[in-house]
Amino acid sequence: MTLASYSEKYIRFLLSSDSSHWSHSLTRLPRMLSLVIITGLFAFTSGKPCDTEANREPYLSLNKNLLRSLETQEGLPNPSVYLALRLSNYHNLAKESEHLNKLKNYLHNDLQSSLSNSQPVVGLMALYSLALKSSCYDQNTITFTVSEKSETLLTHLKKQMEQEKENIVFSNRPLTNYYQYSLGMLTLCVNGIRVNNHVINKLIKAVEHEGFQHGDSESIDTYAMAGMALQCVKNAGSHVQNAAELNTALSKIKQKILASRRTDGHLGNEFSTGLAVQALLAMGSPVAEYEASMEAMRTSARNNIYHNPMALSQMLPSLQPKSYLAIEHMGCLNESDTLVLEPIDPVVVLTSQTKVTVTVEVVTFSGASAVYSVDVPKESSLLDVLELLKTRYVDFTFKTEPSLWGPYLSVVNGEQARQSDRRYWDLSSDGTQLSQGISDFKIEATQTITIKNISY
Repeated sequence: MTLASYSEKYIRFLLSSDSSHWSHSLTRLPRMLSLVIITGLFAFTSGKPCDTEANREPYLSLNKNLLRSLETQEGLPNPSVYLALRLSNYHNLAKESEHLNKLKNYLHNDLQSSLSNSQPVVGLMALYSLALKSSCYDQNTITFTVSEKSETLLTHLKKQMEQEKENIVFSNRPLTNYYQYSLGMLTLCVNGIRVNNHVINKLIKAVEHEGFQHGDSESIDTYAMAGMALQCVKNAGSHVQNAAELNTALSKIKQKILASRRTDGHLGNEFSTGLAVQALLAMGSPVAEYEASMEAMRTSARNNIYHNPMALSQMLPSLQPKSYLAIEHMGCLNESDTLVLEPIDPVVVLTSQTKVTVTVEVVTFSGASAVYSVDVPKESSLLDVLELLKTRYVDFTFKTEPSLWGPYLSVVNGEQARQSDRRYWDLSSDGTQLSQGISDFKIEATQTITIKNISY
């Protein structure tokens, strides 16, 4: 099965909320936000939306929903959300400017702390750079100081990529993962920075040897990001050791993405389709190869699947249709400053009177297991289930950490999912990996949730 699981999406970035490292988690979103997601159809002709009022309104609704998420955001500002707002055709420039200022303060300070503590932050640093680039901000004015030496953001990003590459040489894997590695390469390329030939080659080899595994499945998100990075390198005319190998890698990435298409049109699953379509757009795929996937995203949007801002931020650009490669040529001129947020009536969420039984099995890294059971109202989140278990069983404990995708499960019954050991808590429901986070996954029926500490 090819999918992007709940665990993979959090591990892929390894971003923690404290100042030393952004490693494993996200912020919890008010349930009301999920009730204001867009409905309606998105129509496209030749891969572009029809420019009619009827088809323009859904885009405005998406933008407004993403823009509204900034008002309820907790923790560090999300550069991915900012990117999506900037890549949109419709803007609220005042709110975008306000969010950019938060990125330049709070996110910048968090990155400075991570660098000072020698933490690998290539993925978050890359997103920060892309956010600045998308606003046409002069990145030469953005600096970080390490060991009393001040250097620009892009200089630090290039050094981070060299460290990632050296770790591949000695350990056959990056310090972080290939998703962050690809994002770092893409960011350097989009900024017109020459990417080290050896850095490029390491990614090509990873594609060749199918090194984007996550447990028993392949990471379509990582293939998509690698595809955009390598396509950018090819477009830039960068010298590579073997141009034929680059083309072969791009062909293989495209093949992997297309082979992951489900019967409903999603590529991997609902939450990997946005990046996958971006990659197909970047690689110049004909409309016929991604049209069904776009329709699948529209259907998911109508069904309120995308109530997580991070998911929305990756899906929205592909429906424009644009990819992150478009950031390279943004001029930031004559932008439509017409996106206005209307007041929303308060929504009263009624607790379901129907109760369902949830069994939670915790399997430690050594293989020891413990089983817990609790009755919860239907539509409760998995996070609600865990909170209730903690009050019912004295031997059940857990901790979460914030990240761009939502609260991430970091400790269960005293056992950590440690980055140093490349371990994480893998979550599944009746044997199927979760593709949503613990605050987003809703309990619809009696089921067994397995929480297993495994390595990656």
